Amino acid sequence: MGFFKKIFSREKKEKLDTGLQKTKTGVWDKISRAVAGKSKVDDEVLDNLEEAFITSDVGVDTTLKIIERLEARVARDKYLGSEELNNLLCEEVTDLLAEDISRAENQELGDFEVPKTGEPYVIMVVGVNGVGKTTTIGKLACQYVRAGNKVVLGAADTFRAASIEQLEVWGERAGVPVIKQKMGSDPAAVAFDTVQSAKAHGADVVIIDTAGRLHNKVGLMNELTKIKNTMKKVVPDAPHEILLVLDGSTGQNAFEQARQFAAATDVNAMAITKLDGTAKGGVVIGISDQMKIPVKYIGIGEGIEDLQVFNPREFVRSLFAKD
Repeated sequence: MGFFKKIFSREKKEKLDTGLQKTKTGVWDKISRAVAGKSKVDDEVLDNLEEAFITSDVGVDTTLKIIERLEARVARDKYLGSEELNNLLCEEVTDLLAEDISRAENQELGDFEVPKTGEPYVIMVVGVNGVGKTTTIGKLACQYVRAGNKVVLGAADTFRAASIEQLEVWGERAGVPVIKQKMGSDPAAVAFDTVQSAKAHGADVVIIDTAGRLHNKVGLMNELTKIKNTMKKVVPDAPHEILLVLDGSTGQNAFEQARQFAAATDVNAMAITKLDGTAKGGVVIGISDQMKIPVKYIGIGEGIEDLQVFNPREFVRSLFAKD
């Protein structure tokens, strides 16, 4: 599968391992307790593992899928030593996520590459306040520029006082223009101006910041529809990506936000941030499996390179492989 064949450098893997250390420590403590005193994987071990996954924020439905896969392997292989469990977990969880990743578009593109269609690739970023939307946009801009793309940012969060200034700081850091209007302006007008300017100047990527909103605020959700429709007047297929940013440290709350946003708007990609400061990183597995929307990026630290394109195989290895 193209998604898994992409080169994952040693430096990226080290950053991933470091960023997921709290989650790995928590998961391994629970797995170690699950197999304590056991020489083989039996029903009691599987029951203990089920509890370990649920309490690691993997989610009930995804946990049951993983346990069913393990049960099938135990039945097939007759005897599975507890020492083999980590390899078994890596294989089964990776296979589970591979089924979901196969739905992702543009699998054959490299990291931070976009389809070359002659028009800008438009990303609209959504989510609640405080999840790291603007920081994620800034890091995306830097990485897209490093990959050779011409990028334009749109400051369509005209509601929060500091958001435009914050985006401008990231624009300077990335060396990209930020299209803005004064506070309180119509966000759809800002988005229109951004896409129009990007198209006129031959930009490859447009990233639109939007105001933090709750899924149940009808007016704000309608505003997203207006922004989308306005951009289509310039680029008919825009936005190509509606990226939902979630705070991984909130565990199951992130799961619930993902469900609600997906029901309210056409989310087709997700970024899960702040995984380095939490032991709740298992939520990535659950969200990736349950939402049927690709997790595209994960945030595992403060640095620009700490926003990584999600690689399920390496993520699972970082969690379950023994050091």
